[in-house]
Amino acid sequence: MSSIPLSVLDLSPVPEGGDVAQSLHNSLDLARHAERLGFKRIWFAEHHGMPGIASAATSVVIGYVAEGTSTIRVGAGGIMLPNHAPLLIAEQFGTLAALYPGRIDLGLGRAPGTDQLTARALRRNLSGDADSFPQDVAELLYYFHPAEPGQRIRAVPGEGLTVPVWILGSSLFGAQLAAMLGLPYAFASHFAPAEMEQAIELYRARFEPSEYLDKPHVMLGVNVFAAETDAQAKLLFSSLQQAFVNLRMGRPGLLPPPVENYEEGLDDTARALLKHALSCSFVGSPQTVKEGMEAFIARTKPDELMVTAQIFDHAARIRSFEILAGVIGL
Repeated sequence: MSSIPLSVLDLSPVPEGGDVAQSLHNSLDLARHAERLGFKRIWFAEHHGMPGIASAATSVVIGYVAEGTSTIRVGAGGIMLPNHAPLLIAEQFGTLAALYPGRIDLGLGRAPGTDQLTARALRRNLSGDADSFPQDVAELLYYFHPAEPGQRIRAVPGEGLTVPVWILGSSLFGAQLAAMLGLPYAFASHFAPAEMEQAIELYRARFEPSEYLDKPHVMLGVNVFAAETDAQAKLLFSSLQQAFVNLRMGRPGLLPPPVENYEEGLDDTARALLKHALSCSFVGSPQTVKEGMEAFIARTKPDELMVTAQIFDHAARIRSFEILAGVIGL
């Protein structure tokens, strides 16, 4: 397979019987393996109030992982900007970029990454203009520029530092904004693939070169569950399937252990939900994963892929990424 840059999205899963500390140690271990295997970057996502995800304090996790690695890029996939003042994020990622120069990425999303009640607890302003995300992104980009004479509000650290900013999305909104601002675009096809192809086409057609990027750059999210056999991989995949159904039914919890023949016990609605939402998933033996990935790359022509794997057993998760690196030719 022709080589394409491959990156990792790690949700720092907390499995049943595990705890946050072990999950974060596992994230560092995964990052070290990904670095050795040739993955380009590892990102962590901001989710709140989710017992099965340990990366809520995303910038803190990034600092921990960056300190324990040496070459892999470490970033946010993403920071949910409506939860934060842009100046605060500029300072946080300016600090990270000062400590780990040339290795920090900042992906920005416009969803709260939680429910409305928790969103209020995060001090989001839920009244007035429903979507100030474009203005917040522009403000954040401004803080990373060198300070102008007499500038009253400054990001220290942050100003004058190169922190690549990405727009994340699962709809056409993010594609349009990324194109307009000339920023790289990451699409959440690993759980919301409905508008993927339309978003890619729109982003590439409307892209305006900028000081950040001279041509469009699309990264697509995919789930990869690779094991020695198709049956073993399918069993590993059942943890994500259970977690997804639980989340959609309003009962998020710890990552469940695998269950044999999980899909067979579901009703038609739940089965259809999984088939659609997780359609950008490659589950199987090395050969099965290779064939699926090749077909997906040929169809979507991404500039980069970001792989996530909600696998219950950490050793099996590491092995899945090792198999993937082998079949894709890192």
